[in-house]
Amino acid sequence: MNFGRRLLALPAIAALALAACADREEAEETTVAATDAAPVVENARLVLPPVSGNPAAAYFDITNPGEKPLTISAVGIDGAGRSELHQSMEMDGKMMMEGMSGIDIAAGGTGSLAPGGMHVMAFDLDDSVTAGSTVEMTLTFADGETLTTQVTVQGAGDER
Repeated sequence: MNFGRRLLALPAIAALALAACADREEAEETTVAATDAAPVVENARLVLPPVSGNPAAAYFDITNPGEKPLTISAVGIDGAGRSELHQSMEMDGKMMMEGMSGIDIAAGGTGSLAPGGMHVMAFDLDDSVTAGSTVEMTLTFADGETLTTQVTVQGAGDER
């Protein structure tokens, strides 16, 4: 009878052992993800428009030190009614802008949002957004993660 009880206990012991292994694997995966380095934003600036009421443009450099590519899917700027990702391009000798659904940053790579290229358009600026101040900009990535950074506000004629 003692042997029979042991046999009945084997499936329960095996299930506990498997669960412990699964927990260990999940913990290892979480640790790997947690050690992935966060993106770094540098040279962030919001350039005010020369004509009040027009949209401003935000530029910055972003480095992805992680091992996986990133996609910026949205950008929010405090003091702006809305913000959009845009790309400048030349077509038939004329400069044009087109909206973008996202900006890809390769693993270990750097992307630059700069005049004449990719940038963020900030519409309906609040009167509190003035040259010399700072505002917060929040990048939202395709995986739902966010990164908030300070952005220096520049006047229209300031060096970009």
